[in-house]
Amino acid sequence: MAGRLTGVASLITVKADSRSDGLLSVSLTIADRAAMKALAPCPSSPNCVSTQATDQSRWMAPFRYQQSLAGAKDRLKSIVSLLPRTKLVEETEGYLHYEFTSFLLRFVDDVEFVFDEGAKLVQFRSASRTGYSDLGVNRRRMEDIRSLVEGKL
Repeated sequence: MAGRLTGVASLITVKADSRSDGLLSVSLTIADRAAMKALAPCPSSPNCVSTQATDQSRWMAPFRYQQSLAGAKDRLKSIVSLLPRTKLVEETEGYLHYEFTSFLLRFVDDVEFVFDEGAKLVQFRSASRTGYSDLGVNRRRMEDIRSLVEGKL
């Protein structure tokens, strides 16, 4: 017996099989790992930008890509790897999480990318871990990355 749940849980496929001892064996497999990596909302502080923000002051348009998901992800990785003080901390098929460390005070910002293969979009979120204001650093970073990826994804 296999089925799909509704809502967010619809990204998980549930498979149940009868075992020889009469018990039911249930296993979960993730059908779409990238979609499971939903971006967190931006906090009320002005040190975050996101393609999924609900207010204009934190919102930015997602990146578009034309090639395959794997090609777009590899290209984005090669571009981001050229930026200083950048560390890739997590990667799945359709998700990238980077840490950017500031030069002077060593503040860490988290930058996440989620690839939407169906819409050919890269959703992202860039946020400071600490403090209140980032003096526009996260927005400038994502604008700089946008200028580097335009026409290359």
